[in-house]
Formats: sequence, structure tokens, C-alpha cells
Amino acid sequence: MDPTELRDALEDAGLSQYQAEAYSTLLRLGTASATELADACAVPTARIYDVLRDLEAKGYIETYEQDSLHARACDPQTVLADLRGRASMLEEAADEIEERWEAPEVNRHMLSIVKRFDTVFQRAKSLIRDAESEVQLSVTPAQYEELVPALREAHDDDVIVKVSLHTDPEFDRSTLEAENFAGVVTEARHRTLPTPFVLLVDRTGTCFAPHAHSLNQYGVLVDDYTLTYVFHWYFQTCLWEVWDVLYSEHGGDPPFAFADIRRCVRTVEPHLAAGETVRATVTGFETANGASVELDGEITDVYYSSAAEVDGEPALSQLAGQVSLTLRTADGRYSVGGWGAVLEDVEATRVTITDVSA
Repeated sequence: MDPTELRDALEDAGLSQYQAEAYSTLLRLGTASATELADACAVPTARIYDVLRDLEAKGYIETYEQDSLHARACDPQTVLADLRGRASMLEEAADEIEERWEAPEVNRHMLSIVKRFDTVFQRAKSLIRDAESEVQLSVTPAQYEELVPALREAHDDDVIVKVSLHTDPEFDRSTLEAENFAGVVTEARHRTLPTPFVLLVDRTGTCFAPHAHSLNQYGVLVDDYTLTYVFHWYFQTCLWEVWDVLYSEHGGDPPFAFADIRRCVRTVEPHLAAGETVRATVTGFETANGASVELDGEITDVYYSSAAEVDGEPALSQLAGQVSLTLRTADGRYSVGGWGAVLEDVEATRVTITDVSA
């Protein structure tokens, strides 16, 4: 480091221009009288005494009388500790600025807007690994491959994992084989249009970023039950319902697990219409007090507002209003609703069809 750089560094550490000039010169001379020091550096003679007093007060030098005022640099350990402490503080401040810019603390905010997709993607990995009930994900094939370890971990934890893969229309679908999804997802579908990156986890966490062709690049991180419900309907109607199934681990026989009561009702209603007995396990919480509940029994009825108008399996649009089912258990009957249930006894987070018999 040349003398100019040293003086600049000392000024950055809190010394004035004259203090930095005098101290760096005194380091070179070792010891000097006030007038000798003023002659050897760019500090005016009229200012040198004030400068030396200030440096002594800071612990950089010590002065003594020897016919005239003399000065010498102190043992540098105190100065070095101060400089290194400042460097450490600046480095920590730089790390904090980077962290705050890249990844706002989502759990302190209902909604955060971020600049970088990497921030959204890293948050998505974390949410998937922490999932307890359901993951709904819209990704490109490349993004899916990167998320496979986290998705596999969630699937192994008995989480329902739905993945909508979006590609350009000319994409070779034959490259998406069943082995790409087995043990990783519950069901996968294929959408042949550019689509935003969307992740919904356990009805509360959302990660969203526009597709790569969008003019505006940003990310939205949500930690809120109601806002995530809005994204849920976007996922269901635009990214899931009308697109072809690539893979499903559901066979022809139970058990069938549903995190969405609307899909459950669409599956159950034909069996009830045929006079079959449908048994199920419902996990969720009581709407009256929020207490967790698990119920086993027989589904005796399903309800949705447009049921009388439906012939055959209802479309998703016909299930946009209240949807519920009735579960008869050994303790009595319970009305069971889905996400956002208010009128029913139980809001189900999962309904598992355990048996269907004639």
C-alpha cells in the first residue's frame, strides 16, 4: 500500500485529512518535533499542535517535552485493534445489506416483493422441505429437476405433491417419462404455455415470479392464509384443471388422498350415486375453536350449490361456491368443508378415501 492509499484508509477509519497526514508521516520518521513534523508533511505549522493533541487523544501518538514539543507513534496494537474492528464491522454490514436485499425475512411480513428470482427459488426450496400437508408447484422441467431433492423429501413425509410442468409448445413431451416423477410427486400435469413460477405450501406460503419472457422481473413472497387462497384458485383454474395428466401415483383402488375437497367430492359423488359405501379418514381442525381433529367414518352425502344442475361429474366452475361432505362416525355426523370453511364443523386439510365397496 503506498502512502496515499494509507492516508485514504486512515481517513476512512475516522481520521481527518491532517490527522492522517501527520500520523502516516510520524510512522515514517519514528519521532520528531512538532516543527520537524510540520516541515515533513502537508500539515500547516499553525495547525500541527492541534492535530497532535487530537491524535494523542485518540491513542495514536504520544507527545513529550524535549526543549520543544515532540511526538512519537504509540504501540500500534490499540490502533490495529480499532482498524480491524472497523473492518470487521464494515464486512458484517456488507453481509447484512446483501442478505436484506436478496432475502427479506418473510416470516415478519405478510407479503414481500423481491428483485431476484434466486431469492424466490431458494425460499421455495425451504418451504417445500418444511411442508406438512400439500405442495402445489408450477415450474419448467429444468426448475423441476433442481427441486427434485426437496420434493422427494416432502413426498417421503407423506405430503401431497402436485406439479404442473410448463414448456414451449414445441417441447418433446416424450422426454417426460414416469420415472421422472415416481417417488417425487403425487400427480404431474403438462401445460404447453409459458407460465409464472408458482409454489403454494400448506395453504399459507406462496412463492411467485413472472415467466422468463415477462418484461417485469420480480418476485412475490407471501406468508398469509387468505392471499395464498387467491393463488390457489389461479393454480387450479389456469395451471392444473384443463391440462393433460403426465403422471399419477393413484391406482384404481383406494386409498386416495385429497388436500382439495372439491377434487374429493368429484371423485366420491359417482360412487355415492351408484349406491356404494365410501369410507374415509378426515384430518383438519374444528372451525369453532381451531382444535386439531382426525375422524374416521362413512361419507354419506356431498353438497355443492349447483348440484341439482349437474349431470355427471361437475366442472370445477360448478364447485366455486360452498362445497362440503357429510361424514358419519361412531360419535355422530360431521359436516366437512375445505380451505376457508366457515359453515361446516370441520375444515379438512386432508381427506383420505380408505375403502369403496358395493
